[in-house]
Amino acid sequence: MTATPLDELFREDWEHGLLEFPESATYLGDNRYNDRLTDLSAGAIERRKAHEREMLERIRKFGRSALQGQDAISYDLFLFDKQRSVESQKFPLELIPMTQMDGPQIAFGQLAASMPFESAGDYGNYIRRLETFPEYLDQVMALMRRGLESGWVPPAVPMRSVPAQIEGQIVDDPADSALAGPFKKFPQDMSRDEQDRLRIQGESVLREHVMPALRRFAAFVKDTYLPGCRVNISASSLEDGAAYYQYAIRQMTTTDLTPQQIHDIGESEVARIRSRMEELIREVDFKGSFQDFLRFLRTDARFFYTKPEDLVAGYALISKRMDAELPKLFAVLPRTPYGVREIPRYEAPAQTTAYYLPSAADGSRAGYFYVNTYRLETRPKYEMEALCLHEAVPGHHLQIARAQELNNLPDFRRNAVYTAYVEGWGLYAESLGDDIGFYSGPYSKFGQLTYEMWRACRLVVDTGMHALGWGRQQAIDYMLENTAKTLNDVTVEIDRYIVWPAQALAYKLGELKIKELRAKAKAQLGSGFDIRKFHNAILDNGPLPLSILENQIDQWCGGVTLQPPTR
Repeated sequence: MTATPLDELFREDWEHGLLEFPESATYLGDNRYNDRLTDLSAGAIERRKAHEREMLERIRKFGRSALQGQDAISYDLFLFDKQRSVESQKFPLELIPMTQMDGPQIAFGQLAASMPFESAGDYGNYIRRLETFPEYLDQVMALMRRGLESGWVPPAVPMRSVPAQIEGQIVDDPADSALAGPFKKFPQDMSRDEQDRLRIQGESVLREHVMPALRRFAAFVKDTYLPGCRVNISASSLEDGAAYYQYAIRQMTTTDLTPQQIHDIGESEVARIRSRMEELIREVDFKGSFQDFLRFLRTDARFFYTKPEDLVAGYALISKRMDAELPKLFAVLPRTPYGVREIPRYEAPAQTTAYYLPSAADGSRAGYFYVNTYRLETRPKYEMEALCLHEAVPGHHLQIARAQELNNLPDFRRNAVYTAYVEGWGLYAESLGDDIGFYSGPYSKFGQLTYEMWRACRLVVDTGMHALGWGRQQAIDYMLENTAKTLNDVTVEIDRYIVWPAQALAYKLGELKIKELRAKAKAQLGSGFDIRKFHNAILDNGPLPLSILENQIDQWCGGVTLQPPTR
C-alpha cells in the first residue's frame, strides 16, 4: 500500500538519524555510512537539536483522533520520543562525551567488531574511519574543554580508570593494536596482493595517525580533564542539577516518580528479598550471620573458575540449556542467533560483569553476550545462570531480536530503547528460570536473589547519591551489606551509577511493572491465561514506555490483539 504522510515522517526522521549517527547505522546492519563517524562539531550538534524541535512541531500537526491500532501507538511513541529529546536540550549533555563506561576509548573498538569485512570496499571503509578518528578525538576534546569551562564534567573518582583504558590501546607496532584485528584475517577469495596492500595501508594509518592521536588524548585526559572533574558525585550538584536528575528519571524509567518515592520502593524490595535470602541460608544449615554467609560466598574456591576459557564455556553451556526451554515460555520466537564472547582486556577492569551487543536489524550479524574474565576470583559461578538469562535468552537477545523482526512496524519502533522496558524485561527474564527448572540448587537460587537484590539496592543507592546526600562509600557499604556481590563488582557498579544518573533505576521499576501486569492478566483471564501468549503480548509491539505497555496489556486481556500494519 502507498505510504501515508505519517509513514513518510517516520521514514524521514529515521533516515536523518542514520545519516547523522553513522555508527548507529553500522550497528543496525545498514552499511551505507561505514566510512564515517559522527560529526561532533558545535554546528552539527545544533543542527541535530533543531531537527528534533522541527520533528516535534510536525508530529503535533497530525490528527491523533483519526488514527487507530498500530498507527495510533506509533504516533504516541514518536511524540513521546520527540518531547523527551527536546526536553533534554535544557541540559548540555553533549559536554560529557566520555565516561569510564562509554566513549571513544571503548566505542571505536566495538564499532570495528560490528563492521563487515567481506570485500576490499569494506576494508577501505574501515581505513577511512581510522583516518577520521583523530579528528573525532579532537572534537571530543573540544566538548570536554567546554565542559570544564561550564562545570558540566563527570565526577573525578569514577573516571580514574580512563587513562589506562586509552593507554592500553597505544602500541609501538601497529600490528599489535586491537584495532588491527581486521587486517589479520581476510576473505579467502581476496588476492594476496590486495591483502598486503590493505594491511600496509591500515597499519600505516594506525602508526602515523591513530597512535599519535591516542597519545594526545590520553595526555589530555590525564593532565587536563581529570584534574578538572568535580569532587561532588551527585547529579544534583550540577547547574540546575535537581531538575536534570528528575529529567533523567523520566527518561530512564518512563515514569514521573520522585527520587524519594523510588528510594522508598527500593527499601521495601530490599527488605522483602532479604527475608527470602535468609530463608535459603537456613535451608543450607549455614552456621553464622548473614554477613558471614556473604563472605563465604565471596571467598570459597568452589564458587570460582581458575581459567578464563572455562568461565566463557560455562556461560555458553548455560545459554544452550536455556535455548531448549524457550518454547515453554513463548508462542513465537526470534530467528536471529547469538554468541558468547570475552570482553576485550583493555576494557575489562572498569567494565561490568557482562553486557549484550545487539544483532544487526536485518539479521546479517548475530547478537553477542560479552562476559568479563578480569579477576576470576570476583566472578562466582552461582550468579551465572541469572546473568545468562538476563543478557542472552530469554532476556536482552530474545527481546531485541524479536523487536527487530517485527518487519511491519516502523524502524524507530523496531529499534527503540526504552530503558525501563528493555532492562525491566531483562530482570523479569531472570525470574523465568524458576518456571523451567533453573536455580535448582540453593546457591544458584541465592545468586538469582542476589541479582534481584542488586537491582533493588540500585533504587536506594542511585537516589541516595544523586538526590538524598549519600556519599560513594555509603553506597558501596549498602551494596556489600545486602548482596553477595564482590567488592570489585560493587565498586565498578557504584561508579557506573555515579556517571549514569537514573539508568540503574529502570531495571527494578520495569520488572515490577511487568510482574504487576502478569498478575493482573492471570487474575482477569483465569484458566484462559497462557504464559506463552502473555510473553508475546509483552514483546510483539516492540519496546514501549511503561504506561503504554500497561494500556496494551489491558487491551490484550480484553481480547484486543493488535496486528502490525500491513501497508
